[in-house]
Amino acid sequence: MISFVNGVLDMVSDQLAVIDVNGVGYNVFVSANTADRLPSRGEPVKLYTYLSVREDAMNLYGFISRDELDLFKLLISVSGIGPKGGQAILSVMTPDDLRFAILAGDSKAISKAPGVGKKTAERLVLELHDKISSDDLLTGVSGDDAGEAASVSGDSGQNEAVEALIALGYSSTEAIKAVRKVLSENKGVEDDTEAVLKLALKELL
Repeated sequence: MISFVNGVLDMVSDQLAVIDVNGVGYNVFVSANTADRLPSRGEPVKLYTYLSVREDAMNLYGFISRDELDLFKLLISVSGIGPKGGQAILSVMTPDDLRFAILAGDSKAISKAPGVGKKTAERLVLELHDKISSDDLLTGVSGDDAGEAASVSGDSGQNEAVEALIALGYSSTEAIKAVRKVLSENKGVEDDTEAVLKLALKELL
């Protein structure tokens, strides 16, 4: 119903941000990661939002990026994880860290979030493992945007480099992390499989 709020940051307190939109203050619950990336008070801000409607309350949850919002929606699709639980997980883990944990089956890391027990974390990993792919990690997207981004990145050398590293005995998580680091630090090598592979191997050795 409300895709985003775009206004001026009035205040932030206890993971609650108040956004002034044309004179109307919106209470928006934010994760710790989003709170840390908010601008100073009085500065313009745009938050992508999810409206949670219950019998006794209507709460707006906001995220600094669509990527974080998409992951939030995936999290609350898991039985036993509500909006507060989803936000708690995204407060202790970045979107990338969460994806790596899901793919690696690391429920222990996820269970560190307040209110998320061991069984809930294990259920999360089980239910979302097939909804997160290596392409999501390479492109930094999830959900409905993943297919489009993957098709864009499919012609580049990054996927081939990841496959080569896995063939050399590295885990998919190690390979993806190395390739992502190479791509973030070396612009213009995306289409050069050999260059990406050599640089990634340096990171891993």
